[in-house]
Amino acid sequence: MNTFKPALLASAISAVLINSNMAFAAEAEDAIEVDKSIETIQITATRRAGSVQDAPLNITALNGDVISDQNIGDLEDVARWVPGLTISDQGGREGSPIIVRGLNTNTSDRISDSGTVATYVGEIPLSIDLRLTDVDRVEVLIGPQGTLYGAGTLGGAIRYLLKQPELDITEGKVTGDVFSINESDGTGGEFGVVFNTPLIEETLALRASLNYYDNPGYIDYTHVVQEPGVSNPNPDFSDSSDVNANLKSVSDVNDEQITTARLSLRWLATEGIDATLNYFYQKQENGGNSTSQYGSLADSSALQGVPGKYENVARVLEPGEEENDLLSLEVKADLGFAELVSASGWSSYEQSGQRDQTDLLYDIWSGYADFPSFVGYTHDTSDRDTFTQELRLVSNSNSAFNWIVGGFYNKVESHSDDREYTPGLTEYWGGGIPNVEQDLEYILISDSETTEKALFGEIGYSITDQFDVTVGARFYEYDVSTTSGSATPLYSGDFDSLDNLVMENVSASDNGNLFKFNANYTFDNGVLAYFTVSEGFRIGGGNGIAPCPDVLPEQQIVCALPNEEDYKPDTTVNYELGFKSSWLRNRLHFNAALFNVDWKDAQVGSSTVNGQELITSNAGTANSKGVELSTRAMIGDNWAAYATYAYAKAELTEDAPELLGILVDEEVIEYQSYYDGAKGDRLPGAPEHQFSFGLRYEQDILGDKLLSVNYGITAQSDVITKVGLKADGEVLPGYALSNLSAKITGDMWSATLYVDNLFDKYAFTSVRRDKSWAGMSQYAELNKELPELQRVYGHYTTAPRTIGMKFSYNFEL
Repeated sequence: MNTFKPALLASAISAVLINSNMAFAAEAEDAIEVDKSIETIQITATRRAGSVQDAPLNITALNGDVISDQNIGDLEDVARWVPGLTISDQGGREGSPIIVRGLNTNTSDRISDSGTVATYVGEIPLSIDLRLTDVDRVEVLIGPQGTLYGAGTLGGAIRYLLKQPELDITEGKVTGDVFSINESDGTGGEFGVVFNTPLIEETLALRASLNYYDNPGYIDYTHVVQEPGVSNPNPDFSDSSDVNANLKSVSDVNDEQITTARLSLRWLATEGIDATLNYFYQKQENGGNSTSQYGSLADSSALQGVPGKYENVARVLEPGEEENDLLSLEVKADLGFAELVSASGWSSYEQSGQRDQTDLLYDIWSGYADFPSFVGYTHDTSDRDTFTQELRLVSNSNSAFNWIVGGFYNKVESHSDDREYTPGLTEYWGGGIPNVEQDLEYILISDSETTEKALFGEIGYSITDQFDVTVGARFYEYDVSTTSGSATPLYSGDFDSLDNLVMENVSASDNGNLFKFNANYTFDNGVLAYFTVSEGFRIGGGNGIAPCPDVLPEQQIVCALPNEEDYKPDTTVNYELGFKSSWLRNRLHFNAALFNVDWKDAQVGSSTVNGQELITSNAGTANSKGVELSTRAMIGDNWAAYATYAYAKAELTEDAPELLGILVDEEVIEYQSYYDGAKGDRLPGAPEHQFSFGLRYEQDILGDKLLSVNYGITAQSDVITKVGLKADGEVLPGYALSNLSAKITGDMWSATLYVDNLFDKYAFTSVRRDKSWAGMSQYAELNKELPELQRVYGHYTTAPRTIGMKFSYNFEL
């Protein structure tokens, strides 16, 4: 379903009137008027070329012009214009959750789930928030797509289609962006270059791009310790000399740098064989979290009321770094009766980061506070290697029958090494504790291997010229094996070698099938109506936490109870009734879809009872139902408008005991119902209402230049942070953001002045932890330990007003 297309440079041509002498002679020309109309965006989401309006499924497509005109830089920006898609912006440091039609049972903390949607770069599934540079278009498919795509999905698929090498032209593009952000001391910028050239005319071509993005950040970490383990994180805050001796302030910590590079070689071997070898690389560096403790500290805290709207009181900096690279080979061969597509991908991912872990350790054992200079921080690393192979045949027949059949193989090998350090604690306790590293308080090492295989396909039949029916199926199997071990050296002692780490293995496997049915009818007036029933699926696995011993020790331990060791696959059944329509000679589009989704064994982000290690578990059943609308219109010769609206009512359909935790302490066990999910509880993380509206005006100026002015507003209703507002969940109020830009386009260049968040709206987009960490639990007995010292509870915020200038220059050689 296409939300809008404001870029009209190529297809919305001014009306042309050919004057004649009005004589009726044969050689005289009649006056002809060519109406402006909405540009057709070509897509391949159905595995066949077509337009958004002709595809009998819910799809939104944004092409490169839209991405540029609306200053869309990443997936969070895309989601604001896609009805049914929600991404709670958590800044670059954390992976923002991707939620389709409200299907989310997790909190809106960083453990939020984003596995309900598959993301693709070209034909290869790759979990990445891609910086949108040299992109031909982004296609967002709402609803399960397991019979069309290799990677199975619960809620939908997002496809990044990179621009392909051109075989007949040598050209390039240089782009730049300079911007400033309110609350930031620095200036941001982005610079990119693209170059395309044939190596053998009409046969072999090379395309290369390089882009660097630098966001200066706007969150200040105002209470960072000078020297962990030595400086006191809680000095006398009324004594400025004591504060300055122990703490420092670091400005604009949530800065972000993203380097994106791509090299593609396309070979048209014969008229029927087209192959592209592609290498893609992205490195992302973040200085810290985009959270603020504004209004989020306990009344008993010495810092209560101190943090401002864009200030964080973490004790240590929290940087993070991610690297993705992908080598892919995509081959398309015309076999006459069908097109054969082979997509092979080799990808790798590396991550490292640091977090302030002091608060979690305080809650595990309050005795840590006896050490005045106590600070805990993490150093977590992980890497992942993936091989993907998909083979697909798509029929070319002009008969009433059409079909698609494919095979998919995916193997993922991953490794993680998470460590926590408490500087100075060993010495404070008298030293003499054998350890592989000084002050190593906790370590978890995990290795996993996941193998997934699937056969999928669809068969379509045209009953009449107007009525088509399609059935599809997917048959899958998977195996997951996780080996892990953890230790708490300062408590267990005798940990002078990693060989002392006891490793445990957890395995899981399953197989099954999915089904799809689609019927669509095109009325005489061109309205396309469709009905779809489709099933979605996500694999289960192990949590990589060592099982708990039969008798728990008295000291700290991180382990998994039997119900915490692994989790089952979850499934969805999606029912959708929709229509697509074009009116007034393609000057007005109006599309709508009604949906009802049943979700079974929903995978939930949770934590272990012992040690509060993040894990995945299963809830019961849930349902989401609602409507999605989108419209576009040409208004006169100079105006274009576009709007979307989505409503989703998502809730549990059965009780889910212990959904948000298990209370084992006899003093608080009476409050277990406060942590249980109940039938009818609203699901968290996504608004019930979403709305977007855009208006575009364009006018020729200065003879041969085009001025285009774009205004856009995106709005959402409130979001709750936990299922049914249980376990100290809260309501995050709804908000609206406005963007404004003015662009002048010449023959080979363009310049754009833009303002994002025009009215400098301050709003909470998500939450970190919950009120119990700040002594504000609904039940006092459920507050975390030492609320007067806790600082972890806070909120992610909208980015302040951003003003910038972009330019681009195209050239041909």
